[in-house]
Amino acid sequence: MVKDMLSSLDIKWRPSKTEFGRTCLLQQKKRTLLYLTPHKEEITVAIVLGERAYGLALASSLPGAIKAMFSEARPYAEGRGIRFPVSSSSDIPTIKKLVEIKITPK
Repeated sequence: MVKDMLSSLDIKWRPSKTEFGRTCLLQQKKRTLLYLTPHKEEITVAIVLGERAYGLALASSLPGAIKAMFSEARPYAEGRGIRFPVSSSSDIPTIKKLVEIKITPK
């Protein structure tokens, strides 16, 4: 599933108000899966999960800190959004799991 997901991703760079000036959108069929904003020492990841995916995230093996961020996030019509810094490759499995949850079929 992950291999299929990665092969169908589109990468788009958009202007940003950060010091780097650009944000990377990872999209699948025009649906934005997550946002990556580079900084000097790290990358900020932003992701929004709808209520169904939010429930899946809370029931998953995601780190407790990520679950807490989602629980504390204000729910909007498009879902609950969080941002968190990534400074090492050890965070990649968490990002991958979040994307898998987001694209899980209904």
